[in-house]
Formats: sequence, C-alpha cells, structure tokens
Amino acid sequence: MYKLLKPLERRGTSCSKWDGLAERFGDADLHAMWVADMDFKEPQCVTDALLRHISSTALGYYLTPDSYYDAFMDWESSRHGYQLQREWICFAPGVVPALHWLVECLTRPGDGIMVLTPVYYPFFGAVKDHGRRLVECDLINDGGRFTIDFERVESTIKQQDVKALIFCSPHNPVGRAWTRQELGTLTEICKRHGVLILSDEIHGDFVYRAEGHHPTATCAPDPERVITLCSASKTFNLAGMKNAFVIIPDREMREKYQGYLACICEGSGCSLGYIAYTAAYRGGGEWLEELKGAIMENYAYLLDAFRREAPGVVVSPLEGTYLCCLDLGAYIKGEQMQEFLQKKCRLALDYGEWFGGERFATLARMNLATSLDNVRIGVDAIVRELKKLP
Repeated sequence: MYKLLKPLERRGTSCSKWDGLAERFGDADLHAMWVADMDFKEPQCVTDALLRHISSTALGYYLTPDSYYDAFMDWESSRHGYQLQREWICFAPGVVPALHWLVECLTRPGDGIMVLTPVYYPFFGAVKDHGRRLVECDLINDGGRFTIDFERVESTIKQQDVKALIFCSPHNPVGRAWTRQELGTLTEICKRHGVLILSDEIHGDFVYRAEGHHPTATCAPDPERVITLCSASKTFNLAGMKNAFVIIPDREMREKYQGYLACICEGSGCSLGYIAYTAAYRGGGEWLEELKGAIMENYAYLLDAFRREAPGVVVSPLEGTYLCCLDLGAYIKGEQMQEFLQKKCRLALDYGEWFGGERFATLARMNLATSLDNVRIGVDAIVRELKKLP
C-alpha cells in the first residue's frame, strides 16, 4: 500500500500515545487517536544517518553543525518562501518550552496575552504559569469552518491592553491554514497596537492547498515583531529528538531570549536531534509527500463515512495539520462526550473542552497520522455507537 511509509505497532514501546492511555484517560484499553504523534516510522534517511553517527563516533559533547542550520534554512526557503538569516535562529528543546521562555523573558507579570480559541491547550499554561493574564478571543465557527473575528480581536486588544498574541498557524485543533489576506489583516492589527506575535508553525509542513503554508512573518508589515516557532518533530515524527527552532529577527529580543537561555543553562540540544533533523530536511521530502497523501486518504474515508452514516457530525475542513476537528453536538451533549467516546466507542481522542472550556465541549480532535485501518476502527466505532442512540 505504501512505498516509503512504514506503519508501526507502538504499544509496548513506551510510546506516550499508546502506553500513556491509563495515565491520561484512566483506561489503558482504548484505541489511541489523540496526541499529535504518528504511527509511522521516521524516513529511512533519518534512520540511516543516526546509525552512521552512532557507529562512527562517541556520544559526547557536540557542537551544533552548520549543516543543521543550512538544511533548515534551505527547507524554509524552498518549501515556504521564508528567507532566514542564520543569526535569527535560536535553540529550544521544543515549541512549548520555547513559548514558556519567550513569555517569561519578553513580557511582564500581569501583561495580557491573547489566544484565539479553541486552541492548542498548552498555550494556556504558557500564559497563566508565569503570572500573565490569559485573554481569550473565540474564532467564528461557521458550520465547522473557523475564521478570525478581526473586529473582536482588535477591540479585545484595546480593552484588555494585550501585549502579545500566541498564534497557531496552521491552527490546532480546527485545521485552518490561514490565507495571506487573513495573516496580513491580523498582523496589521497587531502592529497598530504594538502586539508581539509568537507564531507556532509546527504543523506548517501539513498544508494541503497548492501554494502551501504562509509563514506569518512573510505576511506581516513588521516582520521583526513576529517570532516564529517550528520544528521537524511533527513533520517527520521526531518528537523524541527534543529540538525546535525559534526564529527571532529582532536583535534586542533575540539577545534577551539568548540571555535567558544562558541563565537556565539551555544553550544547545541533543546531538542525535541535530543529525536526525539535518537528514530529514535533506532527504525526507518524498516521504513527507507520501505521508500527506495517506492523511488525505484517511480524511476522505472519514468524510465519506460520516456523510453517509452520521450526517449530523460536523467535520471541520482539513486545510492544515493532520488533526481533524469533529463536532458531535447534533447527537451528544457536551457533558456526555467522555462517556460516549471512551466507554461506548472505546476511543482516546482529545476533548474539545481541553481547547478552551465548556463552550467547546461537543468538539473532539482525531489524529489521522496513522494507517487507514486504524482510522476505520475509530470512525466506524463512532458511527456504530451513534446509530445506537435513541
């Protein structure tokens, strides 16, 4: 079925997605379709590069190689049209730690920081854990397609004295790949009011339109006020490699961030991460295209099954990410979602309430970066149990 993709059985391998079910959901015997982690092995070029490195040298202290930066810069340029300068690129072990550190070193206690909800739930902790004010601004939900309420964004920025926006592009969990026009309007509003943008673009390689992903900074009138966070971890299933890129064009902000890293002794990452990322960016393009095709095949199966068998399920268009947002509100009340999905369907999905509270409780996020067989199990379970409802 697949030429390059290698589906894996990951139970019993200390895999968080499968072996962490009891801790996360209180039930180890669920079908895992939650956390953004794939059931495919990384590209062969990555495996080969790691084996060569391990067999040829010691695993001691390691300097970050120029090839690591070159590979990433070439990828961003050729794939996304973002022309980077080497000095802009800073280290983090992951996008979420980077958000925490950026909030800590570039904002002040009590500052208002906005998120556009429903949104990736670690954003909330990056604000509240550091004594900043969480300012939520809901997206407009038009039959499952979410858009930005620009008037509300601007009025909220003024009313709540917002200093920074933690932005998600493509947007997790609703699957939007923002257009150039949308990004231009949003960044213009932020410029008018002096709002710093922290743009999480970790899913940027999963955009399914012809023109691909538009980095926020490339659409902004003031790109130096956009800090971009990205990583090969989602693109190539390398989350365990603990590396991410923090792109800070502004020299003063970059020096503050690097000074903060020096204070916490976090200057560089794991040698294996550098080797893996370099190999992936240099040789993983064909693997990625096959993966995106497999995700679209899974999405097509999901759409067809729900349209035929459970037409009341609202499926948000999957423009970006490999995470599909479902709304079961036509069948299930918000307070019944956990009982329905876990007890009846025997599934582990991310609950909408996690992404911003009870107003999103009828939503669920399903991970499609897995085999079609696994998607069939998940989708067919929901259809089967919905048909049993009175």
